[in-house]
Amino acid sequence: MERRTFLQNTAGTIGGLTALGTLGALSPFLGAAQEARPDLAVVTGKSADKIVRAAVEALGGIKRFISKGDVVVIKPNMGWDRTPEQAANTNPEVVAAMIKLCQEAGAKKVKVFDRTCDDPRRCYTQSGIEAAAKAAGAEVSFVGGRSLEKIDERKYRKVEIPDGKTIRSWPILIDVLEADKLINIPIAKHHGSGKLTMALKNWMGVMGDNRGHAHQDLHGTIADLATILQADLTILDAIRILTAHGPKGGDLKDVKKLDTVIAGIDQVAVDSYGATLFGMAANDLPYLAEAGRRGLGRTDLSKLNIKKIAV
Repeated sequence: MERRTFLQNTAGTIGGLTALGTLGALSPFLGAAQEARPDLAVVTGKSADKIVRAAVEALGGIKRFISKGDVVVIKPNMGWDRTPEQAANTNPEVVAAMIKLCQEAGAKKVKVFDRTCDDPRRCYTQSGIEAAAKAAGAEVSFVGGRSLEKIDERKYRKVEIPDGKTIRSWPILIDVLEADKLINIPIAKHHGSGKLTMALKNWMGVMGDNRGHAHQDLHGTIADLATILQADLTILDAIRILTAHGPKGGDLKDVKKLDTVIAGIDQVAVDSYGATLFGMAANDLPYLAEAGRRGLGRTDLSKLNIKKIAV
């Protein structure tokens, strides 16, 4: 069922029950169903595949997000010429697990890509994501790297950002704009300019043009992007987190292994929880606090239903 149709039908049903005076009798059942579907799922375990599956299942199962015939874009962070152990890129096993789930739900095609900062071919290879994604059955494409000479501007379309305060328009990858479903799979890590990079910051990997201009007010740019880019599902990879010298890292002493993923629909809420992994709160990150002020998601974790699972 289409999301809009579902919401209309649900609203009509609840309105009818209220008119009949039966909603009160059903409230325990409605409350139990609501409680069973958390805002965030925080899952820990040694198997990346198992914890991703458990997180998605806790949110309602993969068929809540992916329908048969969908073209799905999965956006990991693979911007750096680093190995998985160095925690500069999304864990390839987390990406592969999500691809498999999409295929099990009947997705027509799953696409994986990122506009990298280091040489794209080295990033795709060293991160382990290209090999893992292809082995899982996804289509992996190159969309270029940091310099304009390495990107094909024909793959991008200029998008207006009506609520933008720092940027009012920007070229965005056409594959992202035309996908049926978007899944954002960033890694949680330190960032020299942004303090931390997680879900909201990860959208910079679908921007065309000269991203150097966007860094002139990085926090404002990130908040503006969040007004036009919202994932259907966000999986924050915290298998390993990079605690210092990000975003590229390199020293294994800066890596902390948590064997955790955080999943949710509200990308602001996911990032807000992710900040706690570093001893921070949403208000410590200007772009995240701004996203909360604009009503783009929730930053107050005390008001969220957070389900923690160990597998």
